[in-house]
Amino acid sequence: MTLRREAFLDHVKERGEYGTAEEAERAARVVLALLGAHLVGEVRAQLAARLPEGFALILLNPLQSAEPLPPERFVRATAAWIEGATEQTAAWDVSAVLSTVADATGDDLLGQILLQLPVGYDLLFGRPQPT
Repeated sequence: MTLRREAFLDHVKERGEYGTAEEAERAARVVLALLGAHLVGEVRAQLAARLPEGFALILLNPLQSAEPLPPERFVRATAAWIEGATEQTAAWDVSAVLSTVADATGDDLLGQILLQLPVGYDLLFGRPQPT
């Protein structure tokens, strides 16, 4: 089921404790653009189908990445794309967005997403996996 734009941003805003919807949207745009560079094929398409249209398009037209970024570098890349962000604030941004994405996907699709990502992304999604 696709989340409405307002509902998606409300979840991100609440989790990120942002003062405005614009701050939540900025974080969502950057994180989804970076995430889209790491996902391929049907998994990326299925995730896009569960996101509001504008965010789905961002995921489907990602920033380019030469290689899959480990979680720490993903957070650093997020910080580099958000003006004034630090690694700490970027970690907060990533967590707010990816935990909202995890709720929208369900466990089966999230499992497929995590298979395409380097080890450690389960923590960024707020869904630690048993080892």
